[in-house]
Amino acid sequence: MGGGFGMGMGWWWIIGIIVLIAIVWPIVQRSNRNNITGQEPRKSALDILKERYASGEIDKQEFEERKKDIE
Repeated sequence: MGGGFGMGMGWWWIIGIIVLIAIVWPIVQRSNRNNITGQEPRKSALDILKERYASGEIDKQEFEERKKDIE
């Protein structure tokens, strides 16, 4: 009766999910770590200010005033 698939069969799908998570989780974590280290370093406020001045977005007077505020 039941072909040997008694009450214990209901637990195998849970074990399968746990095994799948145990395999996939380290791969996802390693991928996330690689993405974080692959990012460019953050620019400082002074670097951004220099870029704005170089592109003509701000004039020399505003550049000097903001530079004093930063430092």
